[in-house]
Amino acid sequence: MGFSLFRKKTGKEPVPSPVNEGMADKQKKYEALVHALHGDIYRYAYWLCRDPHVAEDLVQETYLRAWRAIDSLVDDKAAKPWLITILRRENARRFERKRFDLIDLDEFPQSDDEALHSEQEMEHEWLRRHIARLPEEYQEPLLLQVIGGFSGEEIAQQLGLNKNTVMTRLFRARNQIREAMASTAQQRGHGNG
Repeated sequence: MGFSLFRKKTGKEPVPSPVNEGMADKQKKYEALVHALHGDIYRYAYWLCRDPHVAEDLVQETYLRAWRAIDSLVDDKAAKPWLITILRRENARRFERKRFDLIDLDEFPQSDDEALHSEQEMEHEWLRRHIARLPEEYQEPLLLQVIGGFSGEEIAQQLGLNKNTVMTRLFRARNQIREAMASTAQQRGHGNG
């Protein structure tokens, strides 16, 4: 008699197979992971791409890859860095597959309706632009700390760097942002005076 996945109905509860138990455990682990970290993963994806639809796609791809490799996640405490790493790789793949058309922004003036509406939005946009201008070696640790909420040690593990290197890069990134802020404030002062 051969092995069969189907059982005859006998009125008795079927004996759970090890395959089904393993799949159920995998599903529970995955669902717990998604439930606990979805907000953080989406926020980081959004910071990377600045487009809610692309961010959703990145998160979907991240969780798809996470599902496939969930058995490789041994330590639940490493789940967030593990997912962030998957997300960063997915974002990089997006650029490998896509060719960008470059346009000159000066050719497309903004109308008043398209302009940023509040001072806070303008400040956030200014900050995003300056973070985006940072060299990647400074930008990535800063985003992992600010958006991901990771410690210097966790960032070092994710990026494969020494903790002191990460802390130096974070210090330099913040200093560059601070200098840009001071320069902008000084330019505003000269423009008004």
